Amino acid sequence: MAIRLVLPPVSFFDAVILGLIQGLTEFLPISSSAHLRIVGELLGADPGASFSAITQIGTEAAVVLYFRRDIARIISHWVKSLPVGPWAKQVPSTDPDARMGWYVIVGSIPIVVLGLLFQDQIEHALRNLWITAAVLAGFALILGWADRVGAKTKTLTELTWRDGILFGLAQALALIPGVSRSGGTITAGLLLGYTREAAARYSFLLAVPAVLGSGFYQLFKSGFSGGEAGLPATVIATLVAFGVGYVVIIAFLKIVSTYSYKGFVWYRVGLAALVVVLLLTGVLQAMPPA
Repeated sequence: MAIRLVLPPVSFFDAVILGLIQGLTEFLPISSSAHLRIVGELLGADPGASFSAITQIGTEAAVVLYFRRDIARIISHWVKSLPVGPWAKQVPSTDPDARMGWYVIVGSIPIVVLGLLFQDQIEHALRNLWITAAVLAGFALILGWADRVGAKTKTLTELTWRDGILFGLAQALALIPGVSRSGGTITAGLLLGYTREAAARYSFLLAVPAVLGSGFYQLFKSGFSGGEAGLPATVIATLVAFGVGYVVIIAFLKIVSTYSYKGFVWYRVGLAALVVVLLLTGVLQAMPPA
């Protein structure tokens, strides 16, 4: 009979560390889900896929706070551009903010549909660290190539329906740990000719409905218990992720407006190599204990 190893509950210390990791990595193109998976096991308390989704509520709350004026304006103009309702047609449908509202909605569809269709694989099979290592390295090369060949001339005022859908498909790739939601959307943006800052900003806006929806869905699914990690640990990690994530947003937008993504590319490759070494030496197990 096979032996099933069960990890201990997530402690207060573990929760703080994992919240810190979530906040530091959510917005950088290095994959927060991969980091939580790796660090969680090194701590001896893998928190599970639901923990990652729920703690993202904290980082997305930081996005809402930072972009609150932009988000409020987009929602307001989108509602006022609708053909029906108490504010019908107060804003033309061609208004940039009204159009952005539609682009965010359309761009969010792929990750919602694919997330529901492949939920079991996302929560189990795709958390294999061999897959994570391969994806970390592979998408590092794609990001580096996109950063080198991208025209980097287009702003968000030039966003189109086609580009919005392509951004959404790229974001959906983040369902695989190691891809990185921001990394996927930013890579797509660079290949489509957008500036680094424009791609990063749209990545933040596009993530809000998808990530908050996923987080609250997992919270509801767990019966508000916090999933495998437990509610207290999940709440602590979410609060830490919120505070750290807000600071990271400010820093990241300044970095991408000045520097290339080369540092992130090398970091991903180095992390992938480290994961392979830890797997080969038995420090990490490819699949989390059941």
